[in-house]
Amino acid sequence: MESPHKAGYISILGRPNVGKSTLFNRFVGDKIAIVSKKPQTTRNRILGIRNMENAQLIFLDTPGLHEGRSTLNLRMVETAVTSSQDADVLLFIVEASSPALEKDRKTLESLKGNPGVPFLVINKIDLVRKGTLLPMIDQYRKLHPFQEIIPVSAATGEGVDIVLKSILNVLPESPPYYPEEIVTDQTERFLASEIIREKVIQQAYQEIPYSTAVTIESFKEQPGKNLVVIQGTIHVERDSQKKILIGRGGQKLKNIGEAARKEIEAFLGTRVYLELWVNVENNWTQDPRALDRLGYR
Repeated sequence: MESPHKAGYISILGRPNVGKSTLFNRFVGDKIAIVSKKPQTTRNRILGIRNMENAQLIFLDTPGLHEGRSTLNLRMVETAVTSSQDADVLLFIVEASSPALEKDRKTLESLKGNPGVPFLVINKIDLVRKGTLLPMIDQYRKLHPFQEIIPVSAATGEGVDIVLKSILNVLPESPPYYPEEIVTDQTERFLASEIIREKVIQQAYQEIPYSTAVTIESFKEQPGKNLVVIQGTIHVERDSQKKILIGRGGQKLKNIGEAARKEIEAFLGTRVYLELWVNVENNWTQDPRALDRLGYR
């Protein structure tokens, strides 16, 4: 007798920079969420789908849970909390190399009452000695009634299959929510903007990544030429940031555009012509109307 089909939503939660997006991409089996070593890289709820035999796992990558004071940061935290409210499974991610028990205690209290089955995933175990994990597991077990506590490494893939198996054990019976060929609900325009923002983060320093947003002004496909023409704007808060991003003779912006173009081409499977501008939008991270306009509703 064939096993019943299972499907459900799995929300990935945790503090900034614990490896949520890297794990998300591992679970989905494709790079959908942008990744960097800088905290607060993820700003939106990103959905990614993994289809398995008789199961569809719908992962939600969320912004890091933190105590930021800007309007942007408050919206990011609200997005993360909202994404967890209707999930079937909650994956709470912490990092083995630098646990923060008190901060996680506060966060876990805010998640009480959520109907999702809670799992603790201890990431970055490749950076610590295995003997340090047992005391850590014991401490977190006292914090919250986790269904399971699973050590993993998003970097190497160790333990990821165990997490997937554990999710399947508790996922409800359901037909698939999405057609099998769909990997994410995000548009190509949004993914292009995120790739550009990732390259800004990788090539900029200090506060600039946190003051940067990207919008796609034009996304035109030319199938006859196997070409997509993209025009995008990088928004910053101050003139000094604009000068840094453009660089001497426009070299910094050229490097960002070149790196983004190559990755967008690989993602779309077609040639891309990418044109970028830098625009100063004063204090946009604190302006609710600017945040709406730039896609952070």
